Amino acid sequence: MTTSSGTPRALRWFAVLALAASCVASREARIDLVAQSGPPAAERRLTGGDGTLYIGGYPNLIWIIDEASEKVVGTIHTKGGIPRRLTLTRDKKLFYIIDATQEVVEIVDITSKTTLDTFKLSESNKRVRINSIEPDPTNRYAILLTRTATRAIDRVEIGPSTLQQYDLKEHKIIRTIDWPDGQERDQANLMFSPDGKFLYFLGNEILIFETEKFTQVDKWDVSNFEQGLGQVSLAFGGFGGLDTVNDEPGFLTTTLTIEDPVQHRRMIGVGRIDLNKRDLDFSTLGPAGGVNIVLAPDRKHAYGLESEVGRYQFWTIDLDERKVTSRAEFAGRPRMSLKTSSNGKLLYIYNAGHTIDLFEAATYTYLRTIDLDGDVTTAFYVVPKQRGQ
Repeated sequence: MTTSSGTPRALRWFAVLALAASCVASREARIDLVAQSGPPAAERRLTGGDGTLYIGGYPNLIWIIDEASEKVVGTIHTKGGIPRRLTLTRDKKLFYIIDATQEVVEIVDITSKTTLDTFKLSESNKRVRINSIEPDPTNRYAILLTRTATRAIDRVEIGPSTLQQYDLKEHKIIRTIDWPDGQERDQANLMFSPDGKFLYFLGNEILIFETEKFTQVDKWDVSNFEQGLGQVSLAFGGFGGLDTVNDEPGFLTTTLTIEDPVQHRRMIGVGRIDLNKRDLDFSTLGPAGGVNIVLAPDRKHAYGLESEVGRYQFWTIDLDERKVTSRAEFAGRPRMSLKTSSNGKLLYIYNAGHTIDLFEAATYTYLRTIDLDGDVTTAFYVVPKQRGQ
C-alpha cells in the first residue's frame, strides 16, 4: 500500500522512527558532553587547594579543616586546657601548644591526634609562665622564655625574664642562657638553623648562637645592608611561633622599615633573609604603616594586610619586580590576620571571632566564610598536601 505521494507507508514510518532515534542520541551526546566538561567557568567553585588547615580554639581543641571542601573533618582535643600559642615543627609532624594560663606545654602528634607529652615548671609557691617555646629540629630540647612569680606571705615577687634550655626527655632545665649583651628582653623571637647548629635571635640585630654551650658567635646588624634599616618585623598575626611554611629552610620573609635619607620618613619594605649566607634581599614598598605580609606558595609573590581603624587594605607584591602591583580597600574587622591558601588563589582572614573569611587573591573579591563552633585562640596554619600521599 502506498500514500498519496507515492511513498510506501512502511518506509514513511521507518523514516520517522529513525529521525526520533537520531534526536534522542544527539540529546544524550550533548548531556554527556556537559557532564564531562562540568558547569560553566563562572559557576565553578574557586578553592584554596588540597591542603589542611589547623587552628586552635575555645574551649580546648584544634580544628582540622579540609581545604578543598572547607569542612571541619576532625579535631585534636588538648589536655592542657585552652590552647593559646600554637607552634608547628619544621617537619609538620608535631604541635607545641602553650595553654591560656601560660603554665602548661603540650606536645601533640598531628597524624594520630594524640598528646605525646605535657609539662609545666610551676611548683609550690612559684608560678612559672612560659611565654614562648622554640623546639630544636630534632625535638630533643626546647628553648623557653619564662618569668616566675613567687608568692610570699605579704606580696608576690616577679622575677626576671629568663631564657632556658629544657630537656624534653628528662623533663628538666639544662641551663639558663645569658641574654645577649646582658640586656633582658620581654620577648624573644627565636629560630633554629635547619641543621640545629645555630640559634638566631631576631630583632634590631640578628644575633647568632652556637647550640653546644649557647654562646654568641656572631652579630649581624641588618642596617649594614641598607642605611637606616630598622627592626625585623615578626608580627605575623595569631599566637605562636614563626610561620615559615612557604619559606625555604633557612630563609625568612618579613617586613622591614628604613629611613628615607632625603625626606627622613620611615618607609616600609619586604626583606627576604638568607640566614645561612647572612644575606638580605630588600625592596622598599612605600611609607611605613601597619602592614604585615605573608609569602605566597610560589615564593614570587607576597600579600600584605594593612590594618588601621577604618582603613583595611589588601596588597599584592611582586617579589621579582620588587613592587606593589595592586592594592584595594575591603570591609575588614578591627582585629584580623592574613594567610594564603596552599595554591595561592585564596586569601584567608581570621582572628578575633569564630569565622575565617575567604577572598579571591587575584581580585580581592569576598567569596564566603567558614564558621567554626567557637572563637579561635591561636595562630592559623595552612599545610600543603605532601606529594606522594
